[in-house]
Amino acid sequence: MYGERRPEFDPDEVMRQLRGSLGRFGGSVPRGFSAVLLAFGGLLALALLWGATGFYTVSPEEQAAVRLFGQFRGTEGPGLHWYPPAPIGTRNVEAILETKTMELGFRSEPARDVSVEALMITGDLNIIDIQMVVQYRIVDLGKFLFQVGDPGDPDRDPREGRPDGRTLKDATEAALRQVVGQRSIDDALTAGREAVQEDTKVLLQQLMDDYQSGIEILQVVLQTVRPPDQVRDAFDDVVRARVDKEGRINQALAFEQDRIPRAQGDAQQVVQAAQAFKEARIARARGEAQQFIDILEEYESSKNVTRQRLFLEAMEEVLPGVTLYVLDPEAGSGVLPFLPLAPGAGNLGTGAN
Repeated sequence: MYGERRPEFDPDEVMRQLRGSLGRFGGSVPRGFSAVLLAFGGLLALALLWGATGFYTVSPEEQAAVRLFGQFRGTEGPGLHWYPPAPIGTRNVEAILETKTMELGFRSEPARDVSVEALMITGDLNIIDIQMVVQYRIVDLGKFLFQVGDPGDPDRDPREGRPDGRTLKDATEAALRQVVGQRSIDDALTAGREAVQEDTKVLLQQLMDDYQSGIEILQVVLQTVRPPDQVRDAFDDVVRARVDKEGRINQALAFEQDRIPRAQGDAQQVVQAAQAFKEARIARARGEAQQFIDILEEYESSKNVTRQRLFLEAMEEVLPGVTLYVLDPEAGSGVLPFLPLAPGAGNLGTGAN
């Protein structure tokens, strides 16, 4: 029909043309050769389809482990790659930058406690309930996939053959039990939690390296550390008493830090005042001694003049404090003529007719 647009590619038309071409070709060649040619074309198409399945893409956070006839050949980074598909080659693409977690002593989905993993004995022979989370990631994909034959853990559903199944869980439990078994229950419940986490992480990493698991332990976090339910109330009382003790100790330390600097300041002030008094007395004594030496030298050089000057200076110091009385020798007998010269003195003299 005029105006109807034919499709650019018509599979039916292509097949009709292909049949016609093969029919014309088959009329001039033997029938057996035509069958061989058709078989070869089919095999070639199957080979192309098989080869096309060898293309795969690796994301930036992933890595691919490739095997040839079942033998590990290496890893491939992010990008588009081609590798012979099965049954010649196989590939495993895994997220190596993803942080994975494992729960010990409890499960969050569904929420429940796993007491067989959580209960352990401390160094002072007490039972303690510990729930912990381990964070890890893959650092060596070849070792992670092919080095450890792990049966898997159906409780957490990791795949079989991966070391983050029973291997990681058992190693974590062994490391934690060893660390807790070297400490008292008070240490694990209170101030020693950070040390328990760090020591467990170090020991667990050593175990996973010994197994050549290809796993790096990023963090070990204690979720809950508590005594068993049967004795929990008694331990809570002990913890509260310990908190009160620490509070009293902190108050005493604060009082000490306030009083000691103040007393040291007062003592330093007294010491400085005494030092200043000492220096003043020494300087004064030295000045008086030097003055005496100077006078002695002058006296030895001119004794009469120096003696007279010293006498006059002594009189200047003595006479201002002495009260003077003047008597008139010409006054009549029987009357004591008296003239007070002291400031503010009244008329103390009396006269007789």
